Amino acid sequence: MEENNSYSIDSQARLKAIIDTAIDGIITIDNRGKVETMNPAAASIFGYEPEEVIGHNIKMLMPEPDKSLHDVYIDNYHRTGIGQIIGIGREVLGKKKDGTVFPFLLSISEVKLQDKQIFTGIVHDITELKKTEAALRESENKFNSIIKTAVDGIITIDLHGLMEMVNPAAQKLFGYQESELLGRNISMLMPEPDSSQHDGYMERYHRTGIPHIIGIGREVSGLRKDGSVFPFFLSISEVQLVDRKVYTGFVHDITQQKVSEERLRRYASELERSNRELQDFAYVSSHDLQEPLRKIQAFGDRLKTKEYDKLSDQGKDYVDRMLNAAARMQNLINDLLDFSRVTSKSKAFVKVKLDKILTEVLSDLEVTIEQAGAIIERSPLPTIEAEPTQMRQLFQNLISNAIKFRREGVAPIVKISSRDVQLHAHLTSTPGDEMVEICIEDNGIGFDEKYLDRIFNIFQRLEGQKYEGSGIGLAVCRKIAVRHGGDITAHSKPGEGTQFIITLAKKHLQD
Repeated sequence: MEENNSYSIDSQARLKAIIDTAIDGIITIDNRGKVETMNPAAASIFGYEPEEVIGHNIKMLMPEPDKSLHDVYIDNYHRTGIGQIIGIGREVLGKKKDGTVFPFLLSISEVKLQDKQIFTGIVHDITELKKTEAALRESENKFNSIIKTAVDGIITIDLHGLMEMVNPAAQKLFGYQESELLGRNISMLMPEPDSSQHDGYMERYHRTGIPHIIGIGREVSGLRKDGSVFPFFLSISEVQLVDRKVYTGFVHDITQQKVSEERLRRYASELERSNRELQDFAYVSSHDLQEPLRKIQAFGDRLKTKEYDKLSDQGKDYVDRMLNAAARMQNLINDLLDFSRVTSKSKAFVKVKLDKILTEVLSDLEVTIEQAGAIIERSPLPTIEAEPTQMRQLFQNLISNAIKFRREGVAPIVKISSRDVQLHAHLTSTPGDEMVEICIEDNGIGFDEKYLDRIFNIFQRLEGQKYEGSGIGLAVCRKIAVRHGGDITAHSKPGEGTQFIITLAKKHLQD
């Protein structure tokens, strides 16, 4: 008998230890709802000490309206035997000591002892779970909102190519309603031969694992409901879910881009045609126009030298004007020829000592330099691969401009220098190419930099008729610089002079 009592005591001790160490709350109440036991987990969940709850009605742990309805529920159960929650379990709300209401899963079992009836409730706090679910819902709502409002089309398909999700942008792009697409094969949105080949591609990918487009992205064609075909850029990602794979395609319509590209192509073609016409005009100028121009100049020179004294003052004025106009026309024709030569294919590039070229140019301009009282300051220039004639023309145009556009009463100072530069993102050079930067700086009249883009265009003259010239010189300089793998720009202020910066590739890949 004593052994049975000892065994019973040990069992009770083990049971109490299990209950006291359980993670979930365990509460027992009598048939009137009065709390008889409360394990530490339940006390911690509700924020009470066990003795604050034991002996009180369980409804103290409930918010309204459950609190007011609890006794009625107990009475109905005793009267009818029909339990609303007993033996079932469900999600309910609890009220902590501090007044906080929180969600938990409650499962209740009924135990009939020899002398009474008790109910045991197991409380599993799901506050964090609810927060996680809310965060997931928020994330899902955001994700759905992004998909629905995305400008690009988004389509998800399963392993067999059947569409599972099509966002509004994709529906609009292909001209279908969502119900017309879901569950259908994605090949319906493809023109031939892609439509017929798609299932075979999917099968090969699943068999070999070698992607044709997945993870790469490329330009493809789409087929709208109305039968029209349009270009779009497609990128596909593969997603491994818990039990299966899905593929998500991102569709970016490039119809307008293609239209713009075609316009640019036509524009480039038109520019090329205009360029050829300009070359043809320059050719005609050099032959058909120069012949009568030489006769005009010859007759004018004869009148100037042999018949000048016999002419009236008005006649002399006419002769002078005629010769000046002929000279300006000759200069314009020569400038057009220079522009045409730079535009057309140049001669072979060879190693050129820029120092030697500069010396030759300064020698040619010796009279102009002396007449203007110009001071030339130069530093050593490097050797590069270039077309010698064009380099000579580049220096001649820029130095002549520096002297021509001088300030009145101020002796022109022209500084010529260079330095090596490494251009990693240059417009016309290969990344990492060795470049040389040449600077030609003067102390002349300068200009407002808001006109910077204009001065390198053909026939642009900021000073109008104040200075002689055709407005072609700087346009020629830019073409020379670009042809040699570089470019030209300038820094200037009115009345403070101008600094032209020319970049040239040291080595040149032949055309």
